[in-house]
Amino acid sequence: MNIAPVPSIDLDAANRQLEALDARDRIAWSLENLPGTHVLSSSFGVQAALMLHLVGEVAPGTPVVFIDTGYHFAETYRFVDELSDRLRINLKVYRPRLSAAWQEARHGQRWEQGREALAAYNRDSKVEPMRRALDELRVGTWFSGLRRNQAASRTRLTFVDWQWGRCKLHPVADWSDRDVHAYLTENDLPYHPLREAGYISIGDWHTTRPLGEIETEDEARFFGLVRECGLHELSEGGSGK
Repeated sequence: MNIAPVPSIDLDAANRQLEALDARDRIAWSLENLPGTHVLSSSFGVQAALMLHLVGEVAPGTPVVFIDTGYHFAETYRFVDELSDRLRINLKVYRPRLSAAWQEARHGQRWEQGREALAAYNRDSKVEPMRRALDELRVGTWFSGLRRNQAASRTRLTFVDWQWGRCKLHPVADWSDRDVHAYLTENDLPYHPLREAGYISIGDWHTTRPLGEIETEDEARFFGLVRECGLHELSEGGSGK
């Protein structure tokens, strides 16, 4: 499905303007200046309640896209239910074209077959359904909760950039872990329940490890082979083209 052409936007000027705003005003600015439809993507990870609440406060009813790979922790599925009910989320669940069982029947457990097989698994299970969601929902602007201090690959993250022909806004790009904790505490919002078990980044159960089982934080996801799953195409200047 084709989407409307992205209007001409001076990214440098937009990022300078967004730098001076707080997170709520960045979201409000995008509603006025960036193309619709606007959606929020969420993995319902450790700090997911932050963006779900923040976007919901500024733009109630914004569709929230969740990619169900079929391999999430049971705690994650319950967390989705909890936050969806509490925050009245307009949840849009997308799944791979082939089920988890069918993928394994065809390819085996690709996350155990090296970097290339893992990348193929991520493309089939995460990237394809996300791109399909963006097409079907006719998305012009995509909200994401990425932050610069989450990984070395994200240190140059900008507030607004392009990805897959759409605008992508990172309203909390400059937030620290302390900022996130203060927001969650102030608004009585929960972390993902597996945080208490030592998980600092949460995705599929088969490629997620708690701190007690790894030597470096880079090994918390994908065995340290890659840092990004493909949903966020990070370039040197920001999120991607």
